[in-house]
Amino acid sequence: MPTRVPRASSTQRGARTRAEILRAAVPLFVQNGYRGAPLAAVADAAQMTQPGVLHHFPSKEHLLMAVLEERDRESREAMREALREGGVAALHALEELVEHNADTPELVQLFTVLVGEAVAAEHPAHGFFVERYEHIRHRIAHAVRHGQETGAFRSDADAETIAAMVIAMMDGLQVQWLLDRQLDMAGSFRRFVEILRQYLGDQRPAS
Repeated sequence: MPTRVPRASSTQRGARTRAEILRAAVPLFVQNGYRGAPLAAVADAAQMTQPGVLHHFPSKEHLLMAVLEERDRESREAMREALREGGVAALHALEELVEHNADTPELVQLFTVLVGEAVAAEHPAHGFFVERYEHIRHRIAHAVRHGQETGAFRSDADAETIAAMVIAMMDGLQVQWLLDRQLDMAGSFRRFVEILRQYLGDQRPAS
């Protein structure tokens, strides 16, 4: 008697469909932003009807948040690993993270486009980005304080200010790189880290 091949469960089918919708939405948000990408266009790109998309995501806002959370998972994990050790090791790991970002232009552009829109308090992703930047600043400041506690960095440096400056450099370089891919984003950030290390009092040779 032939063995019956079990059909995929409705949960599995639903997960696949949601993933297909997310994949279809990303390039539209990248190119047009949230406001410029109508839900109908997402449905067309996913080869679905608009009610079909709304079956999986009750609104365009729900879809946006799902896209951000899905795409942010990898970058948050990379940031967490980069800052795990703290001190000089964290600065080197941030250099590697910038190099990694240079290999993921779509992700970089997605966040750059949407964070620009989300500056407006009424934007549905405003709270997401406020929390995201607070989280990243906290982790970088913690890494700097770890370097101070171990004696690697000068004790009078303001860790919160350093954290804000690091993020500003990373984001600013990303914007310039998206506009001109000839810019050496990773090399420029490495030079910034060298200057930062000099300020922080770390005299060991750069790796």
